[in-house]
Amino acid sequence: MPADRQSRLRGISLALCPLCSINSTDPLRRKPGRRLMTGFLIKRVLQAVFVIVAVTLLVSYAVRLTGDPALMLSQGSGSVTEQDLANIRQALGLNRPFHEQYLSYMQGLLHGDFGRSFMGGTSVAKLIGDALPATLMLAFTSLIFSILISLPLGIQAAIKRGKATDQAIRILSLVGLSFPNFWLALMLVLLLSITFPLLPPSGWSGPASLILPSLTMAIILSATNIRLVRTTMLETLSAQYIMVARSKGLKERVVLYKHALRNCAIPLITYLGLQFGGLIGGIVVIEMVFNWPGLGTLAFDAISGRDYPVLQGTVTVLATVIVLVNLIVDIAYGIVDPRIRTR
Repeated sequence: MPADRQSRLRGISLALCPLCSINSTDPLRRKPGRRLMTGFLIKRVLQAVFVIVAVTLLVSYAVRLTGDPALMLSQGSGSVTEQDLANIRQALGLNRPFHEQYLSYMQGLLHGDFGRSFMGGTSVAKLIGDALPATLMLAFTSLIFSILISLPLGIQAAIKRGKATDQAIRILSLVGLSFPNFWLALMLVLLLSITFPLLPPSGWSGPASLILPSLTMAIILSATNIRLVRTTMLETLSAQYIMVARSKGLKERVVLYKHALRNCAIPLITYLGLQFGGLIGGIVVIEMVFNWPGLGTLAFDAISGRDYPVLQGTVTVLATVIVLVNLIVDIAYGIVDPRIRTR
């Protein structure tokens, strides 16, 4: 291809592709871009800190609506007087005003101290430290499985628009949306652990125990992700810069995965970050079905026992994880699309 034609095509593609034109290597643009990125990061970090503080305040108040721990601790002790309950509340520090309890909790939180469980006096930080890795492993494995399932299927549905492949993939995604996660979990256990004893049904006995709960969450997540990938890819493939890329003689795989997929990555990354919150919420149910030793099971036991410190610490950690993941997502699509840094 003549050099002047290549130059014209490059100019057209830069004009038509918003990300290509912004990601110019012009040295004059580098310093302003760095300043924009620094301001963008500072704003997002401050927003994340504010959200975490607001969540701790809300959680600290909300957990006190679950019931009186003194009543739970006094069960099985025979006749209990009001004075006995007052003594228990005093020993637990529940007789102080709410703002004093909250400030005490925040002071401990700044030093990594979540307090001690009402049931047995075990350190809450130790309980969370034992359960958090299992929950994070399950969450990120489910997310990775979902991406591996939804990206190729969504792209194939977009490429084969209106054909049998597209119709079949859309029907499968609709079926996946119709499944409650607990029902799907039970069906997978029945099929792959009882009818065909291929995988462990519950608990943790090795890496194989991760497959069933992760696959359950991945199927539920992929049902929505496939439709999102298909929609964004259809919009991107109709853009003029894709026709320019094809006119250069680029292979179809390069056009799809380097140009088209990158330019439709913004809504995908955004949605995956938002989806992570729902994923954490769904994991609580999945952990109960599979008896998974994570934060969901820990929180459920804390609710049953009115264990304020454990429930407060568990929800605070889960909320912090969700906020941090969304902060990483904000930074990621600020890098992918520099226009977002100015917003």
